[in-house]
Amino acid sequence: MKLPRRTFLHLAAGAAALSAMSRIAWAQAYPSRPVRIIVGFAPGGTADIVARLAGQILSERLGQPFVVENRPGAGGTVADQAVVSAPHDGYTLVLGGLNQAINVTLYDKLSFIRDLAPVAGMIRTPLAMEVNPAFPAKTVPEFIAYAKANPGKINVASGGNGTPSHMSGELFKMMTGLNMVHVPYRGTALALTDLLGGQVQVVFDAVPSSVGHIRANRLRALAVTTAVRSDALPEIPIMGDFVPGYEASAWLGLSAPKNTPPEIIDKLNREINAGLADPKIKARLAEQGGTAIAGSATDYRKLFADETEKWGKVVKFANVKPE
Repeated sequence: MKLPRRTFLHLAAGAAALSAMSRIAWAQAYPSRPVRIIVGFAPGGTADIVARLAGQILSERLGQPFVVENRPGAGGTVADQAVVSAPHDGYTLVLGGLNQAINVTLYDKLSFIRDLAPVAGMIRTPLAMEVNPAFPAKTVPEFIAYAKANPGKINVASGGNGTPSHMSGELFKMMTGLNMVHVPYRGTALALTDLLGGQVQVVFDAVPSSVGHIRANRLRALAVTTAVRSDALPEIPIMGDFVPGYEASAWLGLSAPKNTPPEIIDKLNREINAGLADPKIKARLAEQGGTAIAGSATDYRKLFADETEKWGKVVKFANVKPE
């Protein structure tokens, strides 16, 4: 039976309104069962700690367990792929950040990163440029002078190809023109072990995992990589004082599969931001040497896009390849 045009339009409008109402009702009821937060790194690191903090915030505010699941491998891409392949219903999230922005360029065929929907930022942490106390340079200018006098003789260790510690070192090399040898490890903990032992000369590492060594004078921090000094290491100068324009920071946040209902993304974003405003949560983030990234899902999407463009240039300059 052919419907009159006016009747058809009324029915279509009604169906659209019903669909919107159903979506809103679904979002209001979300979550009605446990939610997974997948992390692409091993337990105990900064990403794992922040994921569990996100889980705590959301569990307390939304009344359902948010369970952290660690799936390390390939710079976090194993976790990203698992989330992209999950239903787009808000019950599977991923904790990532700078590693994802770097991986867009590092892996030529990593199109599935674009199938993630940014939800909310969580934390931004500085890295520190660190040397063994026996190393002759005590400041960044002294380090640059020494490296120029000894081209190819300084080993800069990292947690692996394409990791934030690696790319921060490559940015430093790009902006200073220094010739240093990159030595990748399977994790920054191993790189730090060899730095402590004097087998390598310098590491760019996230402040949370190095601050204990620095405070105990087992490592010497020459600079932090953010645009402002770190509250965890207020006496350490910023790299931009010596290399104008240099800035690098590790950041983390939550994403969901693309096409997750916007009402659910907005709900998660709202609750994360409310949790980040809690003084106790701020203190927990400060313990990790970081500060909260507050803002909308759109703000987090812009951060992701800006950082992808920035680090893409470094990946191409250094001709970095996946391990």
